[in-house]
Amino acid sequence: MTRLFLHDVGIVCALGADAASVRAALFAGDQSGMRATDAFSPGSPCVVGGVDAPLPPVPEGLGHFDCRNNRLLRAAVDQISVAVTRAIDRVGAERVGVVIGTSTSGIAEGERAIAHWRREGRVHSTYDYRHQRMSSGSDFLVRYLDVGGPALTVSTACSSSAHAFGAARRMIRNGLCDAVVVGGADTASALTIRGFRSLDAVSRGISNPMSVHRDGINIGEGACVTVLSRDESDVELLGVGASSDAHHISAPDPTGAGALRAMRGALADACLEPAAIEYVNLHGTGTSLNDAMESRAIAELFGNGVPCSSTKPLTGHTLGAAGAIELGLCWLTLTQDEALCPPHVWDGVRDPELPSLALVARGERALRRPRRCLSNSFAFGGNNAALIVGRNE
Repeated sequence: MTRLFLHDVGIVCALGADAASVRAALFAGDQSGMRATDAFSPGSPCVVGGVDAPLPPVPEGLGHFDCRNNRLLRAAVDQISVAVTRAIDRVGAERVGVVIGTSTSGIAEGERAIAHWRREGRVHSTYDYRHQRMSSGSDFLVRYLDVGGPALTVSTACSSSAHAFGAARRMIRNGLCDAVVVGGADTASALTIRGFRSLDAVSRGISNPMSVHRDGINIGEGACVTVLSRDESDVELLGVGASSDAHHISAPDPTGAGALRAMRGALADACLEPAAIEYVNLHGTGTSLNDAMESRAIAELFGNGVPCSSTKPLTGHTLGAAGAIELGLCWLTLTQDEALCPPHVWDGVRDPELPSLALVARGERALRRPRRCLSNSFAFGGNNAALIVGRNE
């Protein structure tokens, strides 16, 4: 089977605005990007993992793509311009595709347009309905990068950009293109924050996954992209697993059956046994049901020895971008020089009802540099995905 590799990572999230700053903040367990705001729910603040760095504008001539989601994407893809250029030079622009996962696209611009219409009785001159197309991100990158391969958007809620990697791999293996710019982006918005609040799923503080005191999620925003191709690089996409248990529109299957199928599928795809995985990035939302389901599934498959952490208390739950961002954090883990895994930042009070996992303490050193990581993304409707990446040795 064709081996495929990840070439560099461009990332922007609450941890930082480039790979170097994100790497430093990640291993420090830095939660300074998680801040209370009422910008999305006036008079009722909540903690959001926001991006404070200035974002580059959408270039002139592409104004109908100018929304925050696409500015996040540009901020990420500009970081990997060398890798993109190499891919274009190597295979030709017509053989480079784009796959982006998102769940919000330009919804935030739609919210502002409605607010302006209510105040002024007219739509603001800068608003373009095309901002809200789910395809906006992939269409924007095709034009911004001037590539001609297939363009696809994946929107399966919180597993969107994890599934994007599976779609990108299929494109290459099926001969549709030879390289893919793949990742995801999502923007904090009133719709998502108020929507999760209506489900009583938003934490009163910073999310606290696996704790007996956990009380919900924090919404985050950000983007992460990479180039996937056959050309060898330091990190390989080893396995992709997916399942759709359709247990409930918003609640996970409490048995963890769907999560297990996705993780086992990724291991089988990579021809690996569970013992080969040296770090698991948990979906780890901090909600009662997800953490119970996922911890049971991890314990059943891996036992209680594999180092695990949820990075959502550092980034917020970036929804459709979470799969790509958390895979990007695994890439940063594999390409560092030290024997560290991302820490699990929480209050340390275990829930006695949950299996005891090997949650990584801040500053805890591993026996050696991790060689293979698994990243979980689970979503509404039972849309589950697991990805495995490893150092090319």
